[in-house]
Formats: sequence, structure tokens, C-alpha cells
Amino acid sequence: MADAPRTTDDAPEPAVAQGATPTGAHASAAPLPANVRALAAVSFLTDVASEMIYPLLPGFLTRTLGAGTAALGAIEGAAETVSAFLKLASGRMSDRMSRRKPLVAAGYAVAALARPLVAAAGSAAHVLAVRLTDRVGKGIRTSPRDALIADSVPESQRGRAYGFHRAADHAGAVVGPLVAFALMTAFEMEMRTVFWLAAVPGLAAVAVLLLLVRDVPRAPNPPRAAAEVVRTAAPFGRPFTRYLGVLFVFTLANCADAFLLLRAAELGVPAAQIPLLWAAHHVVKSLSSTPAGALSDRIGRRPVLFAGWTWFAATYAGFAFATETWHAWAVFLGYGVFFGLTEGVEKALVADLVPAPRRGAAFGWFHAVIALGAFPASLLFGLAWSAWGSAAAFLAAGTLALAAALGLSLVLPARGGARGG
Repeated sequence: MADAPRTTDDAPEPAVAQGATPTGAHASAAPLPANVRALAAVSFLTDVASEMIYPLLPGFLTRTLGAGTAALGAIEGAAETVSAFLKLASGRMSDRMSRRKPLVAAGYAVAALARPLVAAAGSAAHVLAVRLTDRVGKGIRTSPRDALIADSVPESQRGRAYGFHRAADHAGAVVGPLVAFALMTAFEMEMRTVFWLAAVPGLAAVAVLLLLVRDVPRAPNPPRAAAEVVRTAAPFGRPFTRYLGVLFVFTLANCADAFLLLRAAELGVPAAQIPLLWAAHHVVKSLSSTPAGALSDRIGRRPVLFAGWTWFAATYAGFAFATETWHAWAVFLGYGVFFGLTEGVEKALVADLVPAPRRGAAFGWFHAVIALGAFPASLLFGLAWSAWGSAAAFLAAGTLALAAALGLSLVLPARGGARGG
């Protein structure tokens, strides 16, 4: 089957935003555009707010409100499902608009206002309503924001830009729990008070976005073309649809991190040290994201992504064969490198493989495919763990990840992008 023909909406790439650097041999070493740095700051502050709440939420729901673990699973599953579908819709919508910032700002504002309201929850149903609203905000903002990053940066800096953004996000995931811990220990605050205070970094993120992030004016897609994009991924061409295919296979191997924390506990990591393990894991993710993204700008997306997916398989083998408590720490920290090698590079590859007028919808499909694979991945992993034990579950998932990595090397160009970059 031949690649889908390019239509008239496959316009040349627009000029990048204010503060962007010129393309060329020296662009990859130049400072990142102001828009990218501002969006990274927004994500950092948002994650500080989110992670002040999220690690405490299971205990708040089960102990304070008296709900069961089934309620926790239902709440998180429903929230992520809603978010996934909205990412697809909002990406398409941003392609139909001449500016992406309004959707990005609306998404961050909805989440910043809704998230702290969990402090007022009196039942699991209230928590569900808050989580759904929070994830609605995330669903609205994510695809347009990812497309705006691509609009704002020259192609030679694309990998580093997404890596830098993910690094800032992970840094917020380190700071947030530490802030919550300090408030609850040094100031003896209750969880509900910490939840209310999470509004401060959340609203600060919205202020940074409104004041510092600049839109990149662009010609919107005709409504008919945008409608065609959301019905099927085919108009993006074969490289992108094949990429989504192998990405889905890899996602089926990638279980929820809760299973990794359970394995750490199984290996003897005390409950009191689990938050420290989680924070250290995010430090590694943050430190490795920008260098890996920059490396993909130099040598191509495919080799870096192949290395990341292969490293994932190796760390899952480590979880399978670990026998000592220190093994859990070593493998968990190594697992953070996988995120650095993949998260920003996967997004940069989306921007490489599709024309600029379709980026919003393409990121919507990217996030939707990951969401569609995430639920069966954790379900199958849990069933395998119950039937054959944790080692067999980790080895099976690692094998599937290796198969996806091999598939990636077959379906993508050598340098991993439609334009050879």
C-alpha cells in the first residue's frame, strides 16, 4: 500500500516562535526557544501541584474516606480513559484553529482549579468528580501543547526540546512529594490542608503560561480535512501508522508502575522508603531526558528509541531475577533511564513523521494509542503475576518489549523520521 498522498493542507512548516534559534548545523547547540522553556516551567509547576496530592490520594481514599481498593482502581481508570479521548479531540480541534494557546491555557486552568477540591471531598464519588475534572483539563491541554512545542522549535532541536520538557515535568514530580512531606512533618499539616495548598503552584503554572508562552500563528486546517483526520490515522501516511502499531505493541508490555513498587516491597524495601525510591526514580528520569533528546537530534530517533525499549526489557529482566533489597533500588534507578531515552524522543518522532498542519491530531492519536494499550497491559500483567509469579510476568513483558523494539527497526527509516531527521 502506497503512502497516503499529501493534500493541500500539507503546508510548509511555519516560522518558529519568538526566541527560536535558526535551523542549521549550529542550531542543536543553541539555547532552546523561550516558548519551550516557558512551557517546561508550566509543566514543572503543574507537576509540583499534582504530586503534592497524587501519592497521598490512595491513603486518603481508603483510610480517611473508607473506600476500597476497587474504588481507587475505578476512579483512576475512568479518569485516564476520559483524558485519552479528550487528547484525541483537542488535538484535532487545535489543528482547526489558527492558535493553540487558548486550548492549552484552558486545560491547565481547569486542572489547577479542580485539583485542590479533593480536599473538600466527603466520599469516593466526590473524589471521582474531582479526578475526572482534573483529567479533563489534562486531556484538553496535552496534544495542543505537544504540537505547540513542535511549532516553536526548529527541527534540529526537536528531540532536545521534548527531552527538556519531560525533564522539567519529572523534576516537578520530585519536588511535589517532598513539599507535601515537609508540610506534613515540619508543619504537622493534615492531608486536606496540603491538598488546598496545591492550588498555589497550580495557579502559578497558569500565570506563567498566560504571561510567557507565545502562540505561533499558523493557517488552520479546513474543517473537512480536520474531520477526515480524526476518523482515521491513514491520512498521516504509512510511517506514522506503522509507528503507532509498534508503539501499541510496546505499550502492552509496559504495566502500571504500581506493580514495580509492589515488586520493590516484595524485595524488602520498607514502606517508609517507597516515597524516597519513587523520588530518586524521578531524579534519574529528569537528568536523562534532555541529553537523550539531544542525542536523537544528532543520530536520529530510531537508534535512541531502540536503545530505550531494549533497556526497558533489560530492566524488566532485572526485576524478574532480583533477590536482594539493594537490587530493587539499583533496578528502579536504572528503570528511570528508560524514560529519559524514550519519552521525549517518542514525541519528537511524532512531529518528524507528520506535516505541521496535522500535528495536533497526530499527537491525539499518539496519546490515544498509549491509553488504549495501558489498560490491557496492566490487566494481563496482573493475571500473569497471579498465575505464574512476578518473575514470569516481568520476563514475558520484557520479551514483548524486545519484539516491539525489533519491529521499530523494521518499520521506521534508519534515522527514524519522515524527513530523515
